[in-house]
Amino acid sequence: MSAILLKDVSTTYQGEKKPAIHDINLTVETGEFLCVVGPNGAGKTTLLETICGCLKPVKGEVKVLGFNMASDGVKVRRKIGYTPQDFMVKPDEPYKALDVVLMGRFGKIGLLRGVSREDVEKALKVMEMLEIRGLAGKPVGKLSGGQQQKVMIARALAKEPEILLLDEPLSNLDYDSRTKISELLGEICRRQRITTLVVAHNPEHLLQLCQRIIVVSEGKIIADISGGELEREEAVRALIPGLKVGLR
Repeated sequence: MSAILLKDVSTTYQGEKKPAIHDINLTVETGEFLCVVGPNGAGKTTLLETICGCLKPVKGEVKVLGFNMASDGVKVRRKIGYTPQDFMVKPDEPYKALDVVLMGRFGKIGLLRGVSREDVEKALKVMEMLEIRGLAGKPVGKLSGGQQQKVMIARALAKEPEILLLDEPLSNLDYDSRTKISELLGEICRRQRITTLVVAHNPEHLLQLCQRIIVVSEGKIIADISGGELEREEAVRALIPGLKVGLR
């Protein structure tokens, strides 16, 4: 059974006539690590939002972990960790960083059950792996953009997901942090066999982690590249100038 299956999927935003993505066919196997690349407005974010159930397709079928998202979306979303590209954090946000990470646990255990000591320990463990445990008691609104991004990644991982969807997770980080977080994500996802899709405008730090690269342009998948094919693909070369590194 494939972890993710999209068949002839088209998704349109409310009020729009033209689909943001159209006629998408995609199969992702359990444990695969995919990078989704393409120019701005290509449909990368729409693809992730359709997979996680934030958007409902106007056509086609989306299956995640064998379940149809149209009928079983609520059940499946508990198994999906998702970090959006744009997350709004107000400067006066009262929540501490640990509170935000614990919100990921709610997605797994449900809102009706109180937070247990085990939940807190798991949240702190993820924060320690991402080197932000020291921020646990600090208001998230007072953190830098890069620190907030790490908190959001920790929230997604605290859910202990089977599917991990990350939209531009490295965009607010400096070069060294991008390298460290990329390596950590690769290690965690391999060890736990988490099926992972990462949207990245510049996937430089992710290339060595990916088994496949999906190239999206004008709402369509124009290339699906794996292994040694990467450097030979003109579509990827055009989107990633100076690309010299292949996939594992």
